[in-house]
Amino acid sequence: MADPISRSLHERALRRIPGGVNSPVRAFRAVGGDPVYVSRAEGPHLWGADGTRYIDYVGSWGPMVLGHAHPAILRAITEAAAMGTSYGAPTEREVLFAEALCEAVPSMEKVRLCSSGTEACMSALRLARGFTGRDKVLKFEGCYHGHADFLLVKAGSGAATFGVPDSAGVPEAAARNTLTARFNDLDSVRALFAAQGSEIAAVIVEPVVGNMGCVPPAPGFLEGLRALCTEHGALLVIDEVMTGFRLARGGAQAVFSVTPDLTTLGKIVGGGLPLAAFGGRAEIMDCLAPLGPVYQAGTLSGNPVATAAGLATLALLTPDLYVTLERIGARLEAGLRDAARAAGATVTVQRVGAMWTVFFTDGPVRSWDDARGADTKAFARWHQGMLKRGVYLPPSQWEAAFHSVTHDDAVLDATLAAAAGAFREARG
Repeated sequence: MADPISRSLHERALRRIPGGVNSPVRAFRAVGGDPVYVSRAEGPHLWGADGTRYIDYVGSWGPMVLGHAHPAILRAITEAAAMGTSYGAPTEREVLFAEALCEAVPSMEKVRLCSSGTEACMSALRLARGFTGRDKVLKFEGCYHGHADFLLVKAGSGAATFGVPDSAGVPEAAARNTLTARFNDLDSVRALFAAQGSEIAAVIVEPVVGNMGCVPPAPGFLEGLRALCTEHGALLVIDEVMTGFRLARGGAQAVFSVTPDLTTLGKIVGGGLPLAAFGGRAEIMDCLAPLGPVYQAGTLSGNPVATAAGLATLALLTPDLYVTLERIGARLEAGLRDAARAAGATVTVQRVGAMWTVFFTDGPVRSWDDARGADTKAFARWHQGMLKRGVYLPPSQWEAAFHSVTHDDAVLDATLAAAAGAFREARG
């Protein structure tokens, strides 16, 4: 449960902010209790409003791969801010950042910067429609690509947590051209292409799903999507907002050796500041205004402070960093399994690199149907048990957790000790 200061702040927030939060999953509705209000963060830790220290496995929902308040990133932000916080005009840093992104992700020949993952996905799909001259977009049940109207169809994440996967306020006409298939089920994709292939502009997919918990692709699934898109003249859009620069410097597409037509990026590329991007083949990207007829714009796109943080972050993402992230992840995965087994709790631990989820269910989770079959009440008890023991986890069964390179052995020891007790309590 939240501390008295956080509870008081939340009561005030409820009077002025819908639900007391500025993003729904922060409300803790899925796990019970009031949210912890954070006062500061450093390395692998957050501090609550009352000064309580927590081990953090949210990491601002993915960006903090280097830990909170990294000195080099803070220095870059401070130096950039001293020169002005926004110009609404081109800067050298935008060029350097675009070059760095395209060097790291070879499928992107050109890139356009924006401010959020929602913007990146929305814009990439508008571009796909403009390039192909087709209207329909295919997404997967339980995958979340931001809150654009036409993408809030069978979405995961917060929409699922609140029991409204199809949001109120989305006109039927906006969703009419959005098709949904089952993640890890190529047959469901083939059926849609067989029926409507000439109308499908793009397939968009989280290569490793993070918004119904961490769900990896089945062998051959991403390769199958690539082949179907090529066969039917549709574009493959890989949403790497969560996986980009977290699973590898080249993203999940490098890990799984699949080449998309367009890629969306966010979170880590901004170094903790609002910054995102979408990019791909030059012939597609050149359809964007001012060269082409597909309009996309943003006053804060390529913001000088955000690009400074992004460049500083990319410079620190070395091969050794990913070795460290994998070592930490492997120890967490094994330790959580052992702790659950010792406590007699039935769980499935799924992990890809530095993102992971403890599902309260028996057997692997491969799809949204599997994920929503997990015991969310047991997860809520576990979450409450971890929080009271000083471990801050995503407040939903259907959100991936993230670790950073600053989660050292002492932090892991404390995490696994907390998990042992919390698993016992989760049994009810």
